[in-house]
Amino acid sequence: MTTTVDDLNLSVDAAHAAFEKGRTADPGTRASWLEAVAAGLENDAEALVATAVQETHLGEPRLRGELKRTVFQLRLLADEIGSGEHLDATIDRADADWGMGPRPDLRRLNVPIGVVGAFGASNFPFAFSVMGGDSASALAAGCAVVHKAHDGHRNLAVRTAETVIAALDAAGAPSGLFSLVTGRAAAEALVDHPLVKAIGFTGSTAGGRALFNRAAARPEPIPFFGELGGINAVFVTGSAWTARRDEILSGYAGSFTLGMGQFCTKPGLLFVPAGQTDGVRQVLSGALADFAAAKLLSPRLHEGYRQSVQDLRGNTGVDVLVEGDFDEAPAPTVLRTTSAEVRNDPSLLRQEMFGPASLVVEYGDESELLELAGLLEGQLTTTVQAEEDDDVSDLAARLADISGRVLWNGWPTGVTVSYAQHHGGPYPATTSATTSVGTAAIRRFLRPVAYQSFPAGRLPEPLQDANPWSVPQRVDGVWQRPVRPGQSAESADQA
Repeated sequence: MTTTVDDLNLSVDAAHAAFEKGRTADPGTRASWLEAVAAGLENDAEALVATAVQETHLGEPRLRGELKRTVFQLRLLADEIGSGEHLDATIDRADADWGMGPRPDLRRLNVPIGVVGAFGASNFPFAFSVMGGDSASALAAGCAVVHKAHDGHRNLAVRTAETVIAALDAAGAPSGLFSLVTGRAAAEALVDHPLVKAIGFTGSTAGGRALFNRAAARPEPIPFFGELGGINAVFVTGSAWTARRDEILSGYAGSFTLGMGQFCTKPGLLFVPAGQTDGVRQVLSGALADFAAAKLLSPRLHEGYRQSVQDLRGNTGVDVLVEGDFDEAPAPTVLRTTSAEVRNDPSLLRQEMFGPASLVVEYGDESELLELAGLLEGQLTTTVQAEEDDDVSDLAARLADISGRVLWNGWPTGVTVSYAQHHGGPYPATTSATTSVGTAAIRRFLRPVAYQSFPAGRLPEPLQDANPWSVPQRVDGVWQRPVRPGQSAESADQA
């Protein structure tokens, strides 16, 4: 059933009421809600995976791994907020002798922003969907979530939401803290609703930009944390090519075809030295010979993939290195061009092919790489394949300017969930400077509030001198970290 605008309004109203009830929950209580959701997903894994297999054309092993990742992320976020680090509790006591004149008592902490609208992605039905990074980090921040299901796996979305809601209810979370809506009308109304204070989105550039513009056009504009994709360029130096050409090409073949090329971090561009086209074709053909093709996620995505590949190969100066097809389960396609062609037409570097296809760009001299990098738009990732003695400092600095994650001698597919992870990048990769993966994702849905000269008894718990929640506090510029259960005082000071 498709959600009506009236029903959407009821869901947002309920979410706001739940936010008001739950916003002052202590970190341990909130962490227990996330743990309950993680356990609920684990307990319902068989039914969830079976439903996902039916709807997504993704294999059972991949889906089980993705569900495991989703559960792990929930528990990592629970541990993060349990420590109170995300609150950034900062206390400046009154100081009559402060260097710029007398300072009042100032105390600042991060507070949740309110109701968050989250949009599910098609290519990761667990990790970037109903209880993916956006929903999980928003709940961790203390927000309520209204999730817009992706039409590509609606049955799975409904089943997942039922599991999440049941788990939150059993854990004592406020009713309405999480809900699911479906359909385009509800999606647009979700972005428009005055009680919605932020949007998290993973999807196409066109769809994301339309919603981003809508969020900005509201009477009260709200932040739109959109991941819109990327080309994820890989640069190979001459010495690395000489030392490891076949190894690099084999790794490239495995990476751009992983998950049928439907990962947002798929390497869509490979810059290599010119002069070995026939050898490159031979190695790639061999590396792709045993490729097990599968259906793409949906007929609409399949048609978009076909069109994007045909559009790119139709350009003058682009030829076919490895011939694929557009069958129901398409075989991989590798296209080829030169650095001279892309300098004449930089748009060749900006055509995302969402499926098992990629473009090899041959350059004449390694000195061209910095200029070629300058032709790229914002990327989620960029990669350098180089040897230890290669001086790529200028190239690496340029890549850091245009991407959120820079890899050395690796491949961008595979985004671990951790503390230092950053899954984002300059536009059009994303619409913000933040990450949607890892513990830092929580901070998107927080905002700082400072309290000046408040009576001690009226301060929020994290800012009280007694520190009843036992969270880290920065007092007069010095971090004080309380000892947590099972932790020594020495290790607390080092944390």
